[in-house]
Amino acid sequence: MHRSFLFKSLSFLPLTMLLVTGSLYAATIEVIDPYARAVPPGHPNSAAFMVLKNTGAEDRALVDAKSNVSKVVELHTHRKEGGMMRMRRVGKIEIKAASDTVLKPGGLHVMFIGLKQPLNAGDVIKLELIFDDGSKTKLTIPVKRVAGMMQKRPKH
Repeated sequence: MHRSFLFKSLSFLPLTMLLVTGSLYAATIEVIDPYARAVPPGHPNSAAFMVLKNTGAEDRALVDAKSNVSKVVELHTHRKEGGMMRMRRVGKIEIKAASDTVLKPGGLHVMFIGLKQPLNAGDVIKLELIFDDGSKTKLTIPVKRVAGMMQKRPKH
């Protein structure tokens, strides 16, 4: 019985070390000033922005995100195609070692497609970031009005 207990205890050791290592590794990414864009009622999509600071010596990547505010959550960027800026999904967002990656309007961002609820300035939402090593960061982020993003274009 003593051997059985010892064997079972030792069998958890690699898993425990993996969890501790993963937690320490995940700590190399800091999330700075995250927020989601407020949108008018009935607007189907929004986005989240932030700075991802890699304090480690290894390149990292954001590979996915989850939130309960929309049907779909994707990583996106804007690219110039045919003289027009177009939004495109990306498979990951690189975070180089010892540097910052900025997610901002008109650039890289986390896209909320098919909002399930209105996003009003002053609200808070939940967002989970998933990194290339499998680590996850759960956030509660504010919803803010982003100047200039939702202005109506003049009719010609």
